[in-house]
Amino acid sequence: MRIGILQCGHFPTADGFRDRTYSELYSGFLDGNGLTFDTWSVVDMEFPDKVTDAEGWLITGSRYGAYDDLPFIPKLESFIREAYDADVPLVGICFGHQIIAQALGGKVEKFLGGWSTGRVEYEFQGDSLPLNAWHQDQVVEKPSEAEVVGATEFCQYAALAYKGRAISLQPHPEFDDDEMRLLLEARAPGVVPDDMIAAALADVGKPVANARIAQWVADFFKESTDG
Repeated sequence: MRIGILQCGHFPTADGFRDRTYSELYSGFLDGNGLTFDTWSVVDMEFPDKVTDAEGWLITGSRYGAYDDLPFIPKLESFIREAYDADVPLVGICFGHQIIAQALGGKVEKFLGGWSTGRVEYEFQGDSLPLNAWHQDQVVEKPSEAEVVGATEFCQYAALAYKGRAISLQPHPEFDDDEMRLLLEARAPGVVPDDMIAAALADVGKPVANARIAQWVADFFKESTDG
C-alpha cells in the first residue's frame, strides 16, 4: 500500500544530534507493516497532482500553526477536504491532527493553558497510553463528524476519528528519545518553562506506546482500502 507523506515542516537540527527528516521519522514509525512511502513537501508548495496519487495520506507535524497566514495552508485544507470527500484515508499527527480538524470545520488555537511537553499519559480507546507530547496549539472545537478517541484533562481532543475516513492525534508517536532530547535541549529553552523542560527530560527513556499507535495507524490504512 502506497502512503503519501505530506510534509508540513522541516524537523530541526542541532549540534550533537543526528539529522532526521520528517519522511524518515514517519516511515520509520510505520516500518514493518507492508507500507511504502513517497513524500511531498507541501510546506514548500510541493503538492500531489491528485488525491488518488497515493492510497492514503499522512500529514506531518510542523513548527507552524494551522491558523498561520502561509500559502501552503489553504491549499492543504482544500486537499484534505477533497481526499475526505473521495474516501481516501487520511492520518494526521500534531499539526496534521490540527489541520484536518480545521479543514473539516473545527477550530485550532494557541492554547491559553500553555505547553504540553514530554511523556504524557493519554486515555486512548479505554486504555492509558504514555506518548511523547510537544505542542502549545491544540484543537479547541472538534468537527461535528469527529469522534473523540483520545484525551487528557489538558487536551480534550487529543485523538479523533472521522467515520472511517480519517484518524488523527495530537501527541508524537514518531518521536523516540533522541527527538525529544533535541527538542527539549535545543528548542525548548526560552520557549517552554524551565520546570517543564526539567520534568520532561527526567522522563526521557521511560517506555512509550509508539508501537501501539503505529499499529492503530497501519490497521486504519489497510482496513480503509480493504473496505
